[in-house]
Amino acid sequence: MSSQNIYRYLKIDEQSITPKYLQIANSVLHAVEINAVTKDYLLPSINDLSYELEISRDTAEKALRYLKSLGVIGSVPGKGYFIANTDFKQPIKVFLLFNKLSVHKKIIYDSFASKLGDHAAIDFFIYNNNFSLFKKLMQKNKNNDYTHYVIIPHFLEGGDKANEVINEIETGQLILLDKSISGIKREYGAVYENFEQDIYRALKEALPQLSKYQSLKIVFPEYTYHPVEILNGFHSFCSEFAFNHKVVRNIAKETVKKGEAFINLMEDDLVVLLEKIQGTELKVGTDIGIISYNETPWKHFMLNGITTISSDFKKMGEMVADLVLKNSKEHIEVPFALTLRNSL
Repeated sequence: MSSQNIYRYLKIDEQSITPKYLQIANSVLHAVEINAVTKDYLLPSINDLSYELEISRDTAEKALRYLKSLGVIGSVPGKGYFIANTDFKQPIKVFLLFNKLSVHKKIIYDSFASKLGDHAAIDFFIYNNNFSLFKKLMQKNKNNDYTHYVIIPHFLEGGDKANEVINEIETGQLILLDKSISGIKREYGAVYENFEQDIYRALKEALPQLSKYQSLKIVFPEYTYHPVEILNGFHSFCSEFAFNHKVVRNIAKETVKKGEAFINLMEDDLVVLLEKIQGTELKVGTDIGIISYNETPWKHFMLNGITTISSDFKKMGEMVADLVLKNSKEHIEVPFALTLRNSL
C-alpha cells in the first residue's frame, strides 16, 4: 500500500518542546489507533520523511527506530519500513504545559515521563510565564484528543484569568501541578506546594542555625511569578521568632552586612548575591548566611554546599504520573524539605 497519504497525519508543532522524533512517532501511532493506516502499510523512507517534513535524516531515522522498538513497525532490506502491528494501543495522551524550563522543571518532566513509560504520548509545551502565550496554547489544543491536561499555572501577570481559560477544557482529565488556583468549575486532580506553610516549617527547622544571624532578608523581586504566600510564611516566621526582616526587591541594589542571612528564590539573584559577597571579607556560613530555593545538583558543591529549601521534584513528577495512571482527582501536597549545608 502506498505511503503517500500518511503525511496528512504526520504533525510537527514547532511550539512544542516534545522532541520532533517523538511527535512523528506519536502521529504514526495515532494513525494506527484510528485505523487510518493498516497492517503492512508502507511508510515513507527516511529521505522522504526528511524532505517532506523538513527535518534532519537523524530525526527521521530516530522516529522510525523508536516505533520499531515498540514493535509497531518492521523493516525489510531494500523495501523499507511498514506497519507490522496494529494491536498497539497508546491509551494515554497528555497535554503537558509548564510555565518555564529550569533544572528542577527538567527533574519533574524526566520523573513524570519515566513513570508513564513508552505507552503514553506526551505533548510538552512551555509558555514562559506569559499569560497570552498560555491562553493561545490552551485554546489551540483544547479540542485535541488528549486524555489528560497537566498544567502548571504560574504567571508574571494576567494569571487572574487563568481559571477562565482552563474552564474551556471540557474533555480529558485535568490535573494542576505545583500550584492550585480557585475558580475551576470541574473536578480535577492536583499535586501542589503549600507555599506559606512550606517556608515557615523549613525556617523553623533551621532555627538553630539562623539564631546566629540578627536579620533575615528574602530576595523577592517585584516582577515575579512566585506566589505571595511565600512572603506570608516568611513574615509569620520572623514575627514569631523576633527576627529583624526585610523583603529585598532588587538584590543588585542591596548592601550585604555581617549578621544577615539571605533567602533567594531565583538562581540569577543567587549569583548576584555571591558576587557581592566575593567583594567583601565576609565568610559565608559564619558572617553571612545563604538559603536557596529549589534543590539542584550543583548546590551540593558550590561554596562547599549551599543550604536549600525545596520541594521533592522527582517525587512531584512521580505523583502527578500516578494521578494520570489512576485517572485520579486527588489533591496531594508535595513533600518539602530543608537541606542544611555549610552556607548557613
